[in-house]
Amino acid sequence: MLPRMAAPWWGDGDGGPRHPNFVSSALATWGTQLAVAVLSLANVLVVARSLGATGRGDVAFLTVIAYVVSQLSLLGVEQANVNFASAEPGLRPALATNSVLLALLLGTVAAGAVGGLIALFPQVGGHSSAGLRWLVLASVPMLILQVYLLFLAQADYAFGFANAAYLLAPLVNVSVNGLLAALGALSVGVAVAACIGGQLLGTALMAWYVGRRAAGFGRPDLRLARRSLGFGMKAHAGQTMLLANYKLDQWLVGAIAGAHQLGVYSVAVAWAEALFYLPTALAAVQRPDLVRSSGGDAGQEAAAVFRVAVLTTLLIGAGLVLAAPFLCVTVFGVEFQDSVVQLRVLTAGAFGVVALKLLGNALTARGKPLLETAAVGIAFVATVALDIVLIPGHGGVGASVASVLAYSAGGIAVAIIFARALGASWGSLVPRWHDARVLGRVGLRFSARLVPSRAATANTFRGDG
Repeated sequence: MLPRMAAPWWGDGDGGPRHPNFVSSALATWGTQLAVAVLSLANVLVVARSLGATGRGDVAFLTVIAYVVSQLSLLGVEQANVNFASAEPGLRPALATNSVLLALLLGTVAAGAVGGLIALFPQVGGHSSAGLRWLVLASVPMLILQVYLLFLAQADYAFGFANAAYLLAPLVNVSVNGLLAALGALSVGVAVAACIGGQLLGTALMAWYVGRRAAGFGRPDLRLARRSLGFGMKAHAGQTMLLANYKLDQWLVGAIAGAHQLGVYSVAVAWAEALFYLPTALAAVQRPDLVRSSGGDAGQEAAAVFRVAVLTTLLIGAGLVLAAPFLCVTVFGVEFQDSVVQLRVLTAGAFGVVALKLLGNALTARGKPLLETAAVGIAFVATVALDIVLIPGHGGVGASVASVLAYSAGGIAVAIIFARALGASWGSLVPRWHDARVLGRVGLRFSARLVPSRAATANTFRGDG
């Protein structure tokens, strides 16, 4: 069965977190991510149909600036937040206040640097208006703070609040844009403002949770801030390279093979990324338990979740392979016929991503972020080298093969590092028949909740599941 996680920590008298059910939290977090993906796709369709390709491009360009700048400016403090708050709950008030101050400092510096860069090299800012650029740059500190507080909430097992904050932004976005599009009042500026407004509401929800439902905001702690940055910087390089791994191939396909090849390849990538949501959700839900566990137990717990994730990914991946013609051609049109093969190839790379996310998460949880960074670095170097070799002659198919090989190399590397660092055996990473039974029971339990049945429920909960 799934590992029995670290004994619930009931707090230190200040309203500490209560331990929720792991499977329920993982399913809810996974479902939230899928819902966000659907809402985001709906928003893309609304904006594209209302504003056309050029308008959609302007909105995408501005929102990407905000996203990329904020992600690069995190400096890994969010990783320190979840680790320190889980292991040393007395630090939570100081971590919360430090998060506000660091977000303001790092976000302001980053926004100013990008604004200065655009002033020196106007082409970097594209054809967007200066006012909207400054609007998205002004949102960077807020976006950083949202991530910092999100990880603090996860340390408290507050996955419900974290999921609500994550879902709020795209929900507001598609609702506002859909209404204004129906009224004929949607514009680039309004779409960008709706995006930022949704993120602001999500950040406000997280701030309310931390301030009123968690440990609150305490006195700032400069020494703790230095400690957070020291730990975070070790993890930040790996997180940055992992982000680059997801986007670099598309940039190179567009630059080397042209816009048409990129358009076809981007459809395959969009569907393949559906396989990444599960390990992302599992890593987030398991993180506070891994921090609180002993070293040996953490390795076994992470390995058990990894095995079930591999089996689940195998099932979903098989579905994507079979449904590829419908997903790529029926949904998007015959122009995207070539993306069928690319999607089927990309599916094989999901297992490497599962390893990088889950086993790498365990390494960082146990205070070894540089080991995770090393494994991600191997995948990043392989991505760059293989893309340069394969894309010129094979376009999107070459990029697909390069991604599979690079993710697989990173997955093997992180598995080796994980086994040695946390004392896990190679056999503990290989799925077993018992894992398949656990997965089946989880599926039946979930189905019973969707379609209540007294008999089904009784059968589902019988046994050690």
